[in-house]
Amino acid sequence: MATETITTVSPTTNEPVLTRTALAESEIQPLLSASAKAFATFRHTCPLSQRQLIVEKALKILAGKIDILAKELTGQMGRPIAYTPKEITTAIARSEYLLRISEEALADTEGEAEDGFKRYIRKEAIGPILIIFAWNYPYLILVNSLIPAILAGNTVILKPSPQTPTIVEHISDVFLEAGLPPNVIQYFHSGSQTLLSSVARSPEIKLICFTGSVAGGISVQRAASDRVVPVGLELGGKDPAYVRGDVAVEWAAEQVVDGAIFNSGQSCCAVERVYVDEKIHDEFVAAVQTVLKGYKLGDPFDNTTHIGPVVSKRSVEVIRSHISDALSKGAKDVTPDNRSFQSAPLDGNFIAPTLLINVNHDMLVMKEETFGPVIPIMKVKSDEEAVRLMNDSEFGLTASIWTKDLNKGTELAGGIESGTVFVNRCDFPSPDLAWTGWKSSGRGVTLSRFGFEQFVQLKSFHIKDYPR
Repeated sequence: MATETITTVSPTTNEPVLTRTALAESEIQPLLSASAKAFATFRHTCPLSQRQLIVEKALKILAGKIDILAKELTGQMGRPIAYTPKEITTAIARSEYLLRISEEALADTEGEAEDGFKRYIRKEAIGPILIIFAWNYPYLILVNSLIPAILAGNTVILKPSPQTPTIVEHISDVFLEAGLPPNVIQYFHSGSQTLLSSVARSPEIKLICFTGSVAGGISVQRAASDRVVPVGLELGGKDPAYVRGDVAVEWAAEQVVDGAIFNSGQSCCAVERVYVDEKIHDEFVAAVQTVLKGYKLGDPFDNTTHIGPVVSKRSVEVIRSHISDALSKGAKDVTPDNRSFQSAPLDGNFIAPTLLINVNHDMLVMKEETFGPVIPIMKVKSDEEAVRLMNDSEFGLTASIWTKDLNKGTELAGGIESGTVFVNRCDFPSPDLAWTGWKSSGRGVTLSRFGFEQFVQLKSFHIKDYPR
């Protein structure tokens, strides 16, 4: 069988930037066996205290490589160089939080006290874990699963996106340098769904963690469906924002624009729908136009660039189709004049931010995940209408409410069907909170102390005193 070559194409130039050799079918079992063998040793010979020291050292090593890794990330996925270092520093900070809470999160849970008995619940590692993760925030997505998996005593097999293949190579090297035993972290490259399904079906794999599209998650879930194996899914979003009439309009506009088009809108928790109180609608739209005039679309290696390309030609097609569908159904494009929006490089996948008004839920841009720099704004008459429209979606990852009235904002947030609700913030997974999707946005939890639970299995100890 011919060897498959994985080619990473630059979103900036649409030229190949690197290649990797894909895992062959014949290499699957050796990979799995090595992970299982490493687990059998690692779980018994490397106590939590030692695992904590290894993770701590690995994060320090990673911090020394930020500039190199950030430049590489910009080249592979197109986010401007002004922002890629922040992803890595945030991933390190997130990991440090998980490290700090790991002893408590993994501690035994005592049963009810009773004379003559001792009862407790222990959290034990589960075994080799398959982590499949996306390209849009690869370091952040990876550490959500990798850090608690390692701290809990598991081995992992990493499968990166073909768009950002080098992430796993750096992470593996960093942890080996930090003292992690060989084969505790392994990785493979592949563009084959058939091969990925073969790995997911393998009995050696005890947990699958997938971050990516809904279609990709369903495919992995289907592949594992003939086994009793948990599958954690972090999938898409169509995250809404509601701007109430009591806000400082200029401030809210700046925040919502950032939440909508940072990383060219390529975030599962980007703001993809905006509902605005009709009393301030026109003023808010004007404020958004003012904010957009200050953005620069262009070369991601230019430190003054705010918005780079989207990841692929296919992404450009989807984004444009959503805009065209909206315009054909009565929406209006009110994107302000901005020289950079009209003069982006021609070779890459550059698409200017687009501001739409007069939108409704008959339009794709308000129903399907756009994953691009589009801001559709819909006016609403009341809080009740806003919440109803926010919930009118197959997705439920995050939602945000913008208001001076924190009590009212919190009350409204309670009625929103999503795993995370923000008041006066958006697009920020906090490590001390559970990161979880409702509806088609996923299943399972990462981050917080609850984020450790999928990486352990519970064992109850019930001990009675020996009669004398």
